[in-house]
Amino acid sequence: MMSIMKASSPARAEPATCQGAFRTTHWSVVLAARKQDEPAAREALANLCTTYWYPLYAFVRRQGFAPHEAEDLTQGFFYRFLQRNSLIQVNPAAGKFRSFLLACLKHFLANERERAQAQRRGGGCPAIPLEGGAAETRYSLEPAEEVTPEVLFDRHWAFAVLERTLEALRQEYAGRDKGVAFEELEGFLPCGRGSASRGELAAKHGINANAVDVAIHRLRQRFGALLRQQVAETVSSAGEVDGEIRYLISVLGA
Repeated sequence: MMSIMKASSPARAEPATCQGAFRTTHWSVVLAARKQDEPAAREALANLCTTYWYPLYAFVRRQGFAPHEAEDLTQGFFYRFLQRNSLIQVNPAAGKFRSFLLACLKHFLANERERAQAQRRGGGCPAIPLEGGAAETRYSLEPAEEVTPEVLFDRHWAFAVLERTLEALRQEYAGRDKGVAFEELEGFLPCGRGSASRGELAAKHGINANAVDVAIHRLRQRFGALLRQQVAETVSSAGEVDGEIRYLISVLGA
């Protein structure tokens, strides 16, 4: 059966969206355990840090630090962040992990400027696998922009959320033997790589354009559901999800 047709066939039941399963998302787990040293909270926090470390690295670089200094400072920040019981100070009313993490980083950098030396030893805390060389290559390819480091941080954060969503969707399709269909349709998604036009795909598979449109529509629907789940992992209540999505879209649009 042709891959594009497989993509447009009825899908099986999808996992619950953030409204139904919010209590199990990463940031809510961290918030729930902020006064206790619970392994689940530590693991959730380490997962979030691993996913969203690049916006922090880029923020540090924008402060004027050299690549090796930025890598040391980012790693040192995560070490201190995970070593200390920083979560006690979290205010659930300001429950965006994005905002909390950046505020902690600014505080850390202010202290490190006074010490003039970063710490990066493990000491038994979870290690954050930072790809320093790859991060600097990525950073060097970014255009020079006259915007604040905070604006760039939010933009990098938004791209990280989209990239994580895209990867989750890619894995879903691959798990259903629809990897080829995903590759053909990926270009119709935000941050997706370029693909053939609707007409070209229809001609390639010998189907009409409506079948291609259905496949694209279902792909986008699932992308939207996964995006909500990804955003839900970084806010403290389901009511914040829509506002955070709107903000991230506005940041990307700017």
